[in-house]
Amino acid sequence: MDFNLFMNDIVDAARKDIVEAGYEDLRSPEEVEAALNREGTTLVLINSTCGCAGGVARPAAINAINYDKRPEHLVTVFAGQDREATEKARTYFEGYPPSSPSFALLKDGKIVTMLERHDIEGHSAVEVMSRLQQLFDEHCEEV
Repeated sequence: MDFNLFMNDIVDAARKDIVEAGYEDLRSPEEVEAALNREGTTLVLINSTCGCAGGVARPAAINAINYDKRPEHLVTVFAGQDREATEKARTYFEGYPPSSPSFALLKDGKIVTMLERHDIEGHSAVEVMSRLQQLFDEHCEEV
């Protein structure tokens, strides 16, 4: 088995799941800059191929948005795949070290808070989804 083809399949499936849920897949620094400078609230999923991304972060990201309150904009960057886009996104997360998977909540292009890898790894998808929804209650409007 060709390892690169295998990894491409994993990455493609991870991208497809999150895009089908309504997240915009940002692959370039320019796309990141345009998306993260929008007015309103933006949830950024920093995606990855690790087990806690597939087993916890992505399911939480997909299910958390089925809620009365949610961010106006949903975007994702893929750490380890779209390096320049991920690096650009991380420039918006002032005060937080690089972490993947993770979630960043921005308002008007400024970081409000993050759920870092240590907030995801070792927790269930339902726990992370609940934490995201608490953040939505605190910072987002009803949809």
